[in-house]
Amino acid sequence: MLVAAGALVGAGLVALADPATNHVPLCPMRAATGLDCPLCGGLRAVQDLVHGRIGSAASHNLLFVAALPFVAVVWLVWLRRSGREDRPPFTAPRWTLPALLLLAAGFTVLRNLPVLPWLGSA
Repeated sequence: MLVAAGALVGAGLVALADPATNHVPLCPMRAATGLDCPLCGGLRAVQDLVHGRIGSAASHNLLFVAALPFVAVVWLVWLRRSGREDRPPFTAPRWTLPALLLLAAGFTVLRNLPVLPWLGSA
């Protein structure tokens, strides 16, 4: 429950302070290389989602917006299983971390290709 409370507080803060107009520290990868990392545009996507602008949120960070339903389902399954003593706790398969890292790396490459400008952080 603390994770959900923290996420709600964070989303509320981003909703109040628009990252597109307020000073937000520059991404270290973008500062060093000029390229978008997998998280670039994430704060602006959260701000748009809080205000119900799904299309605009996806234009800032498509991977973040597409991953939210999966993250919510995994979190709900974990929450449900953690409260029951008759079931073992939920653990992710061993391939999860390498798959997520590969997905993030692939998204980073694709969003920085000049032929796919719509994947950039806008």
